[in-house]
Amino acid sequence: MTNLRKMTDEQLVVVYAEGNNSAFDILLNRHRSNIYSYIYFIVRNRELAEDIFQETFVKAIITIKQGRYTENGKFRAWISRIAHNLIIDNFRQEKNEQTISNDDCEVDLFNNSKLSDGTIEDMMVKEQILSDVKKLIEYLPENQKEVLVLRYYQDLSFKEIADITGVSINTALGRMRYAILNMRRMAEEKNMILTHD
Repeated sequence: MTNLRKMTDEQLVVVYAEGNNSAFDILLNRHRSNIYSYIYFIVRNRELAEDIFQETFVKAIITIKQGRYTENGKFRAWISRIAHNLIIDNFRQEKNEQTISNDDCEVDLFNNSKLSDGTIEDMMVKEQILSDVKKLIEYLPENQKEVLVLRYYQDLSFKEIADITGVSINTALGRMRYAILNMRRMAEEKNMILTHD
């Protein structure tokens, strides 16, 4: 088991495909937090997020066991893409354009422990900014919201984001740019200040 923990994701996939179930347990533990956080941020429902999370890894198991896994060196992007596709399928099934709220989210898009230093006044200003940002994110189109989540929550590169969402790098960059422009425009309309020196 100790040797398994030192293996790369790709090596673990091979060992799992050969019948060592412990290898998949390590893959699951390695990526559980990131994948679940990504799913939950989009769907905003713990039960649904858990269902999609489980289904993501079931699909991964089936694909690997059938010998159809071919994403060399990109397991994290591959498993994220499965989750992405299941989220899209779920939204299509619902056929319901509901607004996604950030209010009951425990994790903040721009949460950063480095921001905790400073005066009480600084912290209050930052809390207000973060609250304003949460409100603005609610109004972004799904594709722009998703790029923000993948970039800031998952800390993925734009190449990885492009792979997961099935678009070009330029499209992913464009969505991020438009998300920021839209948030600035909305902030100006609502007289919010999103930066503080």
